[in-house]
Amino acid sequence: MYYKTFYAFDGKIPVPAVIRQYTEDDFAELITIQSEAFPPPYPAELWWNRAQLLNHVTLFPEGALAVEVNGELAGSVTGLKINFEPEGEGLHHTWSEVTADGYITTHQPDGNTLYIADLCVRPKYRKLGLGKELVQSLYHVVVEQKLERLLGAGRMPGYHLQASRMPAEKYLAEVVAGTLTDPVITFLLRCGRTPVGVVADYLDDEESGNFAALMEWRNPFVSRV
Repeated sequence: MYYKTFYAFDGKIPVPAVIRQYTEDDFAELITIQSEAFPPPYPAELWWNRAQLLNHVTLFPEGALAVEVNGELAGSVTGLKINFEPEGEGLHHTWSEVTADGYITTHQPDGNTLYIADLCVRPKYRKLGLGKELVQSLYHVVVEQKLERLLGAGRMPGYHLQASRMPAEKYLAEVVAGTLTDPVITFLLRCGRTPVGVVADYLDDEESGNFAALMEWRNPFVSRV
């Protein structure tokens, strides 16, 4: 059972917070958080529903984590285990395919990779660094389960501003170089993630041009040999 207490910071003020596995009692609030975290033009049908959340806590509860601030749910992260080989066909996939439309029936108990299906934080809590804490909590799961990596495809919501000037691959390279910043990709870089490649038609996402940046965190305790 994952349970971590820490202090988030609201400016200079320490705020008590907890990251724990979410349960069925949290479902209604988690769905509300999704609607707040992903407003239009993000498709409302991609918000979690109760059936999906039930699968999360049943199939892989270790990857279903929520953060509380002063007793209020402030965000969540959800993952599943898959088998992934960087040189294989796994680079070319959609969110729908890899997560079974969010139902994570594609979860493989013997998988080598923890794949992030979703990360969201309530807008009013986004200055507290909770997203980074949630991602780092999944790093703990990767290490505890002796997996090779954490993997996930990040939206590139700033890409639509540059799409007429450059392909998605160059946009990602410019963000990594620091020439451009992106609200999601720059955040993931700060979380320790590194790019694997660009995935086309990953998600119906107008701002990202349906592209996503596949990014990983490699388990430093697993041999590369």
